[in-house]
Amino acid sequence: IPLTVGGGLRTVDDMQQMLQAGADKVSINTAAVEQPELVQQGAERFGCQCIVLGLDAMRVPGTTPQRWEVRVRTGHGGGSTTGLDAIEWAQRSVELGAGEIVVNSMDRDGTREGYDLELLRALSERVTVPVVASGGAGTPEHMYQVLTEGKADAALAAGIFHYGVHTVGEAKEYLHKKGMPVRPLLAA
Repeated sequence: IPLTVGGGLRTVDDMQQMLQAGADKVSINTAAVEQPELVQQGAERFGCQCIVLGLDAMRVPGTTPQRWEVRVRTGHGGGSTTGLDAIEWAQRSVELGAGEIVVNSMDRDGTREGYDLELLRALSERVTVPVVASGGAGTPEHMYQVLTEGKADAALAAGIFHYGVHTVGEAKEYLHKKGMPVRPLLAA
């Protein structure tokens, strides 16, 4: 499993430290918004496969077609608006060298009501790199939906496992029964 490290990385030297410490990839979010050239510098130095764009997106109410805005983290769990269109920012980041995008729907994060399928489908249809869905997983069915209807390449889930709502084994078994390729559980 590739290990990705993120949070607080603000320079290419920060990225190098994490990669030298054993990380396979680095994830940047706020620093990428503040200094887009950081994406390009990291990709040029370490390769696109090492650079993961963390993208926190929130729906812009009342927009047709639907739009999402990039948010950046400020302090503990808060966030601020950036004015950046999430789809356009994802496309630009890929052009700069991001090799993967982890998309967190701020509207769905922690709700366990399912991923924002519309957001993920829109992103997946417009970028050429893997898109990892985050924010909203409540059931294994939600994971299946995001991988099929949402067109995500992978699904990230946390709370449902941390709090024992479902196990990794249950999720894998459900996805396997639906015909999704999953790695088998290792025997204990």
